[in-house]
Amino acid sequence: MSQEPQPLSTVVDVSIPSVARMYDHYLGGKDNYSVDREACEELDKVAPSTRALAVNNRRFLQRAVRWLAQEQGIRQFVDHGSGLPTQDNVHQVAQAIDPESRVVYVDNDPIVLAHGRAMLEEDHRTAVIQADMRDTDGIFSSAEVERLIDFEQPVAALFVSVLHCIPDEDDPRALITRVAEKLCPGSFLVVCHLVSEDRATRDFVTEFMRVSTQGQWGRVRRASEVEAFLEGLEVLEPGLVEVSTWKPDGSMGPKQTTKEWIEYGGVARKN
Repeated sequence: MSQEPQPLSTVVDVSIPSVARMYDHYLGGKDNYSVDREACEELDKVAPSTRALAVNNRRFLQRAVRWLAQEQGIRQFVDHGSGLPTQDNVHQVAQAIDPESRVVYVDNDPIVLAHGRAMLEEDHRTAVIQADMRDTDGIFSSAEVERLIDFEQPVAALFVSVLHCIPDEDDPRALITRVAEKLCPGSFLVVCHLVSEDRATRDFVTEFMRVSTQGQWGRVRRASEVEAFLEGLEVLEPGLVEVSTWKPDGSMGPKQTTKEWIEYGGVARKN
């Protein structure tokens, strides 16, 4: 297990695909480069459902935050591996329920830091910090987290489509455990992860993303491995599921026409 902070760059490298920028491209954003779009094109040849998967994953994030704020009274969110800002971000969804809601975004990509800080310049209840999401102690002791988050009150820690970026040697399950230990009872963890039960798909996508991003990738895992991440926590209904089926709100997202991989996740509570 490793909790050593990884070196963080302040330079945007446009010669290497970025997971955050590839995700931005799939969501129809403009904060990406040709190298990111080319990587998406290659990925689509093996996993043609990826765009639909990305959109449904984003909608899951929005539904989970809305449900936590509206139904569970959560007013504090720490979003690990938040990615580039897009429509209906966590703070916008939460603050639509209660304008006093506080959000900290965490990402190691310098372009996320730049765009996030520009967007949040006038919002003193929301912050973005550049940090490796494996550096739990560093994140939780950062000035912005200490300013905005009261850990004596319930917090929602978000890990939405990011744990597959963590290799096995850095132990994503231990990361969830570390974060959960720092939260008070009544807090929540939102987790979803790219999974496939097809070994060929897991192996190809894992190797493709590892090479494309020059090591900024972990592994596509099986559903049972993701379930193990949340042992000791209460996984709430409807459980861990393909995310478009988690508390659907009636708005129709794009249908995944193939199921070579899915986003698999849900919400758990610390009791």
